[in-house]
Amino acid sequence: MGWLNAWSMLLSAAVSFLFLACLFRPLEMAFPAKASQRFFRPDWWTDLCFFLGQYLLWSGLVLWVLGYVNLWIDSLVPGGFRSAIGAQPVWLQAVEAVLLSDVLIYWAHRWQHSNAFLWRFHSVHHTAEHLDWLAAHREHPLDSIYTIGLINLPAVILGFSLNAIAALVVFRGIWAIYIHSNVRLPLGPLRMLIGAPELHHWHHAKDRRAGNYANVSPLMDIVFGTYTCPDHEPEEFGVEEPSPTSYLGHLVVPLLPKQRKPQPPEEPANDPSAIR
Repeated sequence: MGWLNAWSMLLSAAVSFLFLACLFRPLEMAFPAKASQRFFRPDWWTDLCFFLGQYLLWSGLVLWVLGYVNLWIDSLVPGGFRSAIGAQPVWLQAVEAVLLSDVLIYWAHRWQHSNAFLWRFHSVHHTAEHLDWLAAHREHPLDSIYTIGLINLPAVILGFSLNAIAALVVFRGIWAIYIHSNVRLPLGPLRMLIGAPELHHWHHAKDRRAGNYANVSPLMDIVFGTYTCPDHEPEEFGVEEPSPTSYLGHLVVPLLPKQRKPQPPEEPANDPSAIR
């Protein structure tokens, strides 16, 4: 039975890959943000490893951890309150979940960029020097637990129905891939309400504090002064500090203790009495 499960997982990953490629590749060809970027661009194979790792290895770990967290939250939240929330229409629950999680993930994401410990894992996502739908999967599994857990936390606490949570997970997954895609749509001022790939592209500029921390709607960035969107694409994506070049390196290096930078030797005090 083990080989049947493995085959099923491989088939599911292959179908997902083909579905996403058929969905986003035509958009990238019709509305390219960077027209010179090729399909098989540098690090394409590394990002394919991240894709396969997510589907074949780490998604199960993430769901296992979140399952235990959900059980713990279930014991803390009053059942009557959650029942009232769950009685609402599914569409209304989904809207509420998106709005609440957008507020939470804005501050959580902003903290990832300012906190040294969180940044060592989140920086893996930012090492991508070329953005497209496949690069969206470049993510350390511990960073995935942090992000996915917080995005779904409001829905879990409020007791939204499983259908609403499932719709939220699917929607945010597709949205995350869309905003990383090599696409620039002519949305105009509308992008200030619903977001757009060019906003997240500027978030991936080399400046670690470039802004655009919001997820679906950029309203939080506008309110707190972190919204930015010039009329051109960033010249470079990536991070300032050195980073691994292999898939395994990206997984292991954030787990290693950070080496302290050597301090320059102290210069002897200019004390004439010490000269003999």
